[in-house]
Amino acid sequence: MSWMEIYRAKVQAADEALRVVQSGQRVYVHQGCAEPEELVKALVRRAAELRDVEIIHLATMGSADYTRPEYEGHFRHNALFIGANVRQAVQEGRADYTPIFLHEIEALFRHGVLPLDVALIQCSPPDDYGFMSLGPSVDITLTAAKHARHVIVEVNDQCPRTLGDSFLHVSKASAIVETSHPLAEYHKGEITDVHRAIAAHVANLVPDGATLQTGIGGIPDAVLQALSHHRDLGVHTEMFSDGLIELIQSGVVNNERKTLHPHKVISGFVLGTRKLFDFIHDNPIFEFHPTAYTNDPFVIAQNDRMVAINSALEVDLTGQVCADSIGHLPYSGIGGQVDFIRGAARSKGGLPIIALPATARDGTVSRIVPVLRPGAGVVTSRGDVHYVVTEFGVASLHGKTIRQRAEALIQIAHPRFRDELLHEADRLGYLHPSRSTVRKER
Repeated sequence: MSWMEIYRAKVQAADEALRVVQSGQRVYVHQGCAEPEELVKALVRRAAELRDVEIIHLATMGSADYTRPEYEGHFRHNALFIGANVRQAVQEGRADYTPIFLHEIEALFRHGVLPLDVALIQCSPPDDYGFMSLGPSVDITLTAAKHARHVIVEVNDQCPRTLGDSFLHVSKASAIVETSHPLAEYHKGEITDVHRAIAAHVANLVPDGATLQTGIGGIPDAVLQALSHHRDLGVHTEMFSDGLIELIQSGVVNNERKTLHPHKVISGFVLGTRKLFDFIHDNPIFEFHPTAYTNDPFVIAQNDRMVAINSALEVDLTGQVCADSIGHLPYSGIGGQVDFIRGAARSKGGLPIIALPATARDGTVSRIVPVLRPGAGVVTSRGDVHYVVTEFGVASLHGKTIRQRAEALIQIAHPRFRDELLHEADRLGYLHPSRSTVRKER
């Protein structure tokens, strides 16, 4: 049979294709902007017939109706990274969270630690050779598709065709559901003056010819804008969003001085808008790869001058970084932060950077804290941290004592919290004896 005959033989309606899912099985869902929305809706429509179906994925941009209270007992989500659409369910105990380094997730599928019964994915229409592209999100999905017992593909003619290690042949699909609808979009938020101040400090650290990793949000978007006068930048990243387009079009990002995959932007997935999806469609400057490759610290380290820019919820005075929880409540996930912090640390001329606003809750709470909140997860250890940046400056922590770290971090905290932080650092014994009022009182 030709690939076209194989393809036509596998085309089904969504409800028919989802009949393969049985109670007690584990179902993987393609993440991010590539979420196969029609397949997910069809799965939820089967709720009354199913019990104890585990739904596993990274952050998705859809509604995640399967986490609603009325579906408890029918579906239970296992978040490998907690998105906004499932956060309440995780925090209320109706869904689970698995903390794990992003580059290690695919090994769970390969080695049967998390065997997959069904994978629900979205792809572009097949090319002349029968290969469908996973579009905006290769990430952990290509590996999931290779190891799931059943692979249901939503073929969406509005899904971009991206290049790299991003293809699945029609022969690997168990069923194909044809659709036509816009992809889920991620719209960036406002860039504030605080974001711009942080970005200015970060940009001053970045040399020409650097290779960048950034995420999403106000700080990464502001950093990209602040780099507009740099030269010969490259990109090797877990993901990127619309903010990168202008730097590529202006020639600031040309990947000419990269020491690994020169001339190419290397990424696992994108989160963005239709503008970005159109830009990556059949664009040979981009190579998409599985996360086990893009996020492997030993791969990342092969990029000279690797600059990793990641965020945090809070940082304590010894340099411990909490980025996935608010106290004991799970908030997001480990993601790729440690992957890139360690990769950049091993890179020749690399810069591992944690960037965060000095305060939260409209300036009422300091993000630089004496100790992390009870139950807070340490995503990046103090031994991994090199630079911490706020709108008030840069703290260089690598190779520094606890006393030196505490003093440096207090200097980049918001001024209204510095006296309080000094007092707590003193109480904890972090300050030099000559500055310790607590010890003098004793």
